[in-house]
Amino acid sequence: MKYFWLGSLFALLGGACSSPPAKLTSAPVRIRWVRDPETLDPLALPNQSAVDASNLLHLSLLQVDYEKNAYAPALAAGWPQLSYQGDSLTLVHYELRSAAAWDDGHPVLASDIDFTLKLMHCPGLPNENSREQYGFIRQVRIDAANPRRFTLVCRSRSAETAAISGDFPVLPEASLDPAHTLRRLPLATLQDWPATRPPDPAVAAVVQRYQRANLARQPSHLPGCGPYRLASWQPNHEVRFERKAHWWADKLPAPPLVLQARPHALVYEILPDDAAAALALRRHDIDVYPQVPARIFKQLQAAPTAKEDFVFYTKQSYDILMVGFNTQRATLRDRRTRLALSRLLDPVGLLAATQLGQGARTVGLLPPGNQFYNDSLPLPTYAPAQAMTLLQQAGWHRGADGHWRQAGSAAPLAVALRYRAEDATFATVGLQFQAAAAQVGIAVTLLPGESTVISSYLQAGDFDMYVRLIKGSPLGLNFATILHSQAIGAGNFTRFGRPDTDRLLEAIATEGNLPRKRRLLRRFQALLQEEMPLLPLFFLPYRLAASRQLQHVVASRLKPGYTAAALAWPATPAPAH
Repeated sequence: MKYFWLGSLFALLGGACSSPPAKLTSAPVRIRWVRDPETLDPLALPNQSAVDASNLLHLSLLQVDYEKNAYAPALAAGWPQLSYQGDSLTLVHYELRSAAAWDDGHPVLASDIDFTLKLMHCPGLPNENSREQYGFIRQVRIDAANPRRFTLVCRSRSAETAAISGDFPVLPEASLDPAHTLRRLPLATLQDWPATRPPDPAVAAVVQRYQRANLARQPSHLPGCGPYRLASWQPNHEVRFERKAHWWADKLPAPPLVLQARPHALVYEILPDDAAAALALRRHDIDVYPQVPARIFKQLQAAPTAKEDFVFYTKQSYDILMVGFNTQRATLRDRRTRLALSRLLDPVGLLAATQLGQGARTVGLLPPGNQFYNDSLPLPTYAPAQAMTLLQQAGWHRGADGHWRQAGSAAPLAVALRYRAEDATFATVGLQFQAAAAQVGIAVTLLPGESTVISSYLQAGDFDMYVRLIKGSPLGLNFATILHSQAIGAGNFTRFGRPDTDRLLEAIATEGNLPRKRRLLRRFQALLQEEMPLLPLFFLPYRLAASRQLQHVVASRLKPGYTAAALAWPATPAPAH
């Protein structure tokens, strides 16, 4: 129904949208966001909008160069050098750019790196995901002769260690710990601090100071080192960032792409509805529409002025559409029940219905063609007969009324599926699953909701099943943030985790021997199919539509699919069409 309405709307407005006047170089670049960032706390970053905002306000040692789909030095003066200690430790040697400075003019130093990593292990801060992702960094050794030079001691021999060691926003020690009280506490001590033991007084004081700063809403309360500042934020409507007049990277003679910031202002319009976003693009109320749904993309391309007004890009992404199970629910604890329900989802039909067949089916969380992809496993398929056999194996019996019950229980098997209401793809998955389940006697309740509400339900474990996207990347293979038992309630919404699976995830993240890593990852993909805490349906393509006037549009396979800070309006106004 939504797509029918959109098609009618385009038919009505086919000749109504005239070509826009030429943009001034000082004009803001307006970009569509599908959801509000919810928080700008650099330790939290609950969604892609928050990540995008953080990349404007803060900088990391290494940042993604979306033109090359690889990490590149940002705060770091160059690519880090590696050496090894024993059989299990990798030493990552960094030096910071001499020009790198905070907004207050103080230099960014190695002590800021050490302090930021310690913040990730201070109880009471929203650092669960950061703690899990960067816990392999056990020590920061600062060069006594050079305060910009340091070594990260990493419990890992993985080939990705250098790249993943530097991808976190760096925060200023002087503002949050002016007396340097955390310096006496080694990073490993904070990492190993018992959960039942009260925090050190110095830690408690830093946590209170951090909380008082209220970075979630007021990032300007701390000096940053990124190119933009938050100018205004109207929740669920618009977020505006303005370029700093004096930014340290402007002094570099030839700044790399990750240190270029061309727009005078970036305005993110929060438009959850895809049809509204398409109309905003055609009316030139927004200049960039990322992650365009397949049917809308096709209709935008067919609009009369499309070739004159817009450019269109399609890239295969690393993002996976998946369905997750709450493995702690009584009805879903048996893996055979989860396997049965997974057979009622139709990846082939859903790929055709939501992506017009564009995308890639997968056996797990790695894309086909990846060197670690387990091609010996079968692709998930729609198989209702198998579903009923698996239900019987799990102890379910189908009664005369057509419903499934377990011995001693009067309650029939029924599940509720949560998903983000504004995403038509998620709704299509829900409807297909509901219809297929009804045919075999299982009632499915669909529970769409707003993004923030769905996030809170998932974190609290208040669901049976859910639909969402997993943000994939070729730049690191750490799945602990979504499946490790220590990440339950943070990134691990399935609530799945056992000591043996935790050890497997930890070994994957740290293994440096390529054949052994391949065996571990193939085992991991097989385990996902055996245990079914989540079902990967397919990898999605990225589709991007942008104003033809914009320069330096760098389309990428990595989220968000473009580089906002690289965009620019032409210095000489283009002639009107």
